[in-house]
Amino acid sequence: MAVFVDTHCHLDAPEFGGEMPAVRARAAQRNVALCVIPAVAVANFARVRELAHAQDDAYALGIHPLCTNEAQDEHLAQLDAELARRREDPRLVAVGEIGLDFFVPGLDPAWQAHVFHTQLQLARKHGLPVIIHVRRSVDQVLKHLRQVAPEGHWHGIAHAFNGSIQQAQACLALGLKLGFGGALTFERALQLRRLATELPLEAIVLETDSPDIQPQWLYRTQAQRAAGEPQGRNEPGELPRIAEVLAGLRGITVEALAAATTHNAVDALPRLSALMGVSADRRGST
Repeated sequence: MAVFVDTHCHLDAPEFGGEMPAVRARAAQRNVALCVIPAVAVANFARVRELAHAQDDAYALGIHPLCTNEAQDEHLAQLDAELARRREDPRLVAVGEIGLDFFVPGLDPAWQAHVFHTQLQLARKHGLPVIIHVRRSVDQVLKHLRQVAPEGHWHGIAHAFNGSIQQAQACLALGLKLGFGGALTFERALQLRRLATELPLEAIVLETDSPDIQPQWLYRTQAQRAAGEPQGRNEPGELPRIAEVLAGLRGITVEALAAATTHNAVDALPRLSALMGVSADRRGST
């Protein structure tokens, strides 16, 4: 049986609201055994932790680059304190979502870099992997990773990866896995599809980034939205169908892809290993 790990989904997002338990139940029915729920700011640290414990999932704590304009040094101190407080929590699996974003206008690049660099240092201090946002910023992200850990090895994931093959290889050389999701389901995403096909299978983890990055079957064009068709909401239950697309591109079975990407997720986020059996047992007993 194919068992999946959604290594990146924002189940605390307001788009899910009161439907979130049903969303998670649908994912479980489709063999998504575990979801990793990253925080984006100090304000949702408690919520992602509560969700992970309530649903037998996992969580990460960090400050997202799109939230850095509101972040202050005291928030980084709060993150440090929370990582220390939750040190023994087996469901805390990473520092994330952290990183750099050079696509969205209005973000201070120097302050982004300060917040990111400090969070990388906190990840090393607390012995945790990282979940990294790398939108149009892969080279700068790599620079900070090398500065913080000159020995050059990390556990973690470059989320929603869409760089070049050379950048992908550089991430892999530092120990990161690369996250792929709904974007690769678009037939016009030729470069991304080629990358997801040519990379070694051990490089890849699966993610949805729910409720964002809709796969092709949920996406509505601007014209369709103007005509009244609602944009589809992504959710972890879409992961097996995303996996089917990637398996087809690679010419392997979905079962083989699921087994490999689940193994890769545990390699990237080692605390998932202890959680996988617990989550499967509890879901199977309900």
